[in-house]
Amino acid sequence: MATTQVQENVLREEGRLPRTPEPGVVVIFGASGDLTRRKIVPALYDLAAQRRLPMEFAVVGISRTKMSHDEFRERLRKALEEQRPGQVSEEVWDSFSKGIFYLPGDSKDPATYEELKGFLKKLDDERGTEGNRAFYMASSPSLFPTIVERLGEAGMSREEDGHYSRIVIEKPFGRDLKSARELNNDIREHFREDQIYRIDHYLGKETVQNILALRFSNGIFEPIWNQHYVDHVQITVAEDIGVGTRGAFYEEAGALRDIVQNHMMQVLCLTAMEPPVAFDAESVREEKVKVLKAVRPIPRDEVKNVAVRGQYDRGWVFGKEVRGYREEDDVAPDSETETYVALKLYVDNWRWAGVPFYVRTGKRLPKKATEIAIQFHKTPHTPFSGNDTQGLEPNLLVIRIQPEEGVSLKIGAKVPGSGFEIRSVNMDLLYGTAFSKEVPDAYQRLLLDMLLGDPTLFIRADEAEGAWRILEPVMESWAQDGEVAHYPAGTWGPEEADKLLARDGREWRRP
Repeated sequence: MATTQVQENVLREEGRLPRTPEPGVVVIFGASGDLTRRKIVPALYDLAAQRRLPMEFAVVGISRTKMSHDEFRERLRKALEEQRPGQVSEEVWDSFSKGIFYLPGDSKDPATYEELKGFLKKLDDERGTEGNRAFYMASSPSLFPTIVERLGEAGMSREEDGHYSRIVIEKPFGRDLKSARELNNDIREHFREDQIYRIDHYLGKETVQNILALRFSNGIFEPIWNQHYVDHVQITVAEDIGVGTRGAFYEEAGALRDIVQNHMMQVLCLTAMEPPVAFDAESVREEKVKVLKAVRPIPRDEVKNVAVRGQYDRGWVFGKEVRGYREEDDVAPDSETETYVALKLYVDNWRWAGVPFYVRTGKRLPKKATEIAIQFHKTPHTPFSGNDTQGLEPNLLVIRIQPEEGVSLKIGAKVPGSGFEIRSVNMDLLYGTAFSKEVPDAYQRLLLDMLLGDPTLFIRADEAEGAWRILEPVMESWAQDGEVAHYPAGTWGPEEADKLLARDGREWRRP
C-alpha cells in the first residue's frame, strides 16, 4: 500500500478525514422530474467532485418516460450546465456519468421491480456495488405506499449479508395526522424505522445546523436561553415570489402544509430543544420530539385568536406589478387557499413557560428572508436619563438562515460625543466573510449522511406525527371556516397578523 494511502487511513481512523460511504446504488423513483434534475443528481455530482463518493457507486433512475441510458445522462448534464454554467468538470462528469443508468417503467407494475432487481444484481457484478441500495422517493407522494409495497414484495427492503437497504421519503409526510400515521404504518410494514430517512432539506442547511452550534458550543448563550431572559421568539420564512407554476400544488397544500408543518416546526424544535447528551441521531431527535410534545394544544375555539391565514392580492414587488394568487395559473378564481400563515405557540416546559413563539410564512412579501429572532427582556433599570436612552431597544439575537447567512446581536452602545446618548447597534457575523469555505447545498449534506447511515438530520416518525398533531385543530377550523384575510403583494401580510402581536403589546420585525 502506498505511503499516502496509509496516511489517509490513519487520519480517517482518527476522525481527521471525512468518511467515505460504502459502495452502493441510489435508485430514484420519479427520475424524470424536476427534483432529480435540480437537486438530487447535482448534489451527487458535487459529492463525486469532492471525492466523497466511492468509485463503486451507481445511480439508477426510474420513471414512465421512455429514455435510453445516454438520453438520461444527457438530460442530467444539460440541467447541471444550466445551474452551473462553465463550472462542470469534464473529467468528473465523465467518471460520474458512467455510473448513471435509466430504466423506463411504471412504479405500480410489479414487473418493473423484477426488472430492477435483476439490473441491480448486474450492477453489483459489474460495478462492485456490493448489494447496498438506497431507494429515493422523488415521485408523487400518492405513489409512496405503492412503491414501498412493491419493493417489499420484491424482497428489496430486506437487508442480507451485512448489506444495507434504505428508503428516502421526501416531504410532505402525509396531509394530516391520520394520513401521516397511515403512511408511516405502510412504510414500516416493509422497512424498519432505522432504514427510513424522511428528508427535510431545511435540516441540511448549514445555518440551520448552526443553531445547535451557537447554542451548545458557547457558554454565554445557554444560561440566558430561557423564560427568565427571553421575552419572545419570532421565526420568519418570507418569500418575495408567488406560487409560479405550482398553482395546482398550492391549491392542494397551502402554506400551512407546505412550509409550517415541516420547515418551521423543525426550526422551532432546534431553537427550543434541551441540550442533547450527544450529537447523534437518537439523542438529537429525542429532544426535538420532547419539544413537540410540550407545545400547548390549540383548542378549536381558540384558533381564531392564535392563527391567521392570508392570501396575496395583486400588488407591487421590486417595482413590478404582480398578479394576485387567484389570478395565478391553475388556481380557482374564488380560492380560499392560504399563502400566508401566522401562529402564536407556547412550549409548556420549565425552560419556556410563558414565552410566546410567533411563527409566520408568506409568499409575495417584500423580500426573501428566513430568520430566527430571540427578543430578550428589557433591562429592569438604567441609570441614564430618558432622553439619553430614547434610541435604545431590548437586546435581540437574530440567526439569519437565508439569504444573507449570519448572526446579529443588537446591543446598547454610547454614541460618540460629549453627551451620553445610547443607541442600539448590531454586532454582525456574516458566514460568507468569516469562513473561506463555500457553503454546500443542503442536499449534499443529507445525501451523504444517508449513504453513511447517519439519520441525525432526518425526521423520525413521531416527529412528523407530532407536528401534524399540533396543527390539526388549525386545519380543521380553517376547513370549516374558509374565510381568508387578503394582503397586497409586496407588503408584510394581512392586518390580522399585526393584530395578533399587537394584542400582546408586541410587533413583527421587519427583516
